[in-house]
Amino acid sequence: MASKFIPWKKKLYIKGDKEAFKLSRSKIDLFVECPRCFYLDRRLGVSRPQGFPFNLNSAVDLLLKKEFDQHRLAKTPHPYMLENDIKAIPFSHTEMDVWRENFVGAQVTDDKNNLLITGAIDDIWVYTDGEDKDKIIIVDYKATSKDGEVTLSDQWQDGYKRQMEIYQWIFRKLGFDVSSTGYFVYANGDRSLESFNNKLEFKIKVIPYVGKTEWIEGVLENIKKCLEDDRIPKEKDNCDYCGYRNKSGVAFKNHLDKTSDKGLFA
Repeated sequence: MASKFIPWKKKLYIKGDKEAFKLSRSKIDLFVECPRCFYLDRRLGVSRPQGFPFNLNSAVDLLLKKEFDQHRLAKTPHPYMLENDIKAIPFSHTEMDVWRENFVGAQVTDDKNNLLITGAIDDIWVYTDGEDKDKIIIVDYKATSKDGEVTLSDQWQDGYKRQMEIYQWIFRKLGFDVSSTGYFVYANGDRSLESFNNKLEFKIKVIPYVGKTEWIEGVLENIKKCLEDDRIPKEKDNCDYCGYRNKSGVAFKNHLDKTSDKGLFA
């Protein structure tokens, strides 16, 4: 039996509500990708279909966190830091587990737009030497498997960059001295080996990225205007989800017109 479709599971935006509306990092990125998909999600309760979970990626993420946590307790640099001449150690803070928790994360209120911005981080480091000493560093773990070196040059990775920048913005708003340079710890599954042998080996590359957060507050203002508007925004030309909705709607209408005396699914 097909599962019943529940249009919304989270609180939707209600005009005039005085409580700050919770908006995750991923929903901000959804607005940047397609305002129409964002509006359908946050105003009308119809989200994009969920993708399949990336369980192998999640396993890499979890194991990296455990590994860095060992050095956090010992207050020592991880070998990846030493190999890349990053004078830092994992950052210790009583809220670290909260900041990492999905659907909770680090939270800050944008009073101007009455939005509660949230984001669940992977890790934070802190510089121990140099001109940036004591500045914290936002770190994100990524996992893939591809031939050649991993980079941040593909257009679809722009979302990764925005993710880093939103986290930097949140922690600055929380009062932390945040370095503009963050790091992606990128694990690339090695496909060149002769056999599997019950294990998957990874090549790790630590990629620095200088975040630019100036765009965020303007986007939050546009998000607020979008949520307040009763008109559904236009779809983006390159949005596959909007394209699918439009074509499927036409197909259903044409079928209904042809089979009006027999029923929609005749």
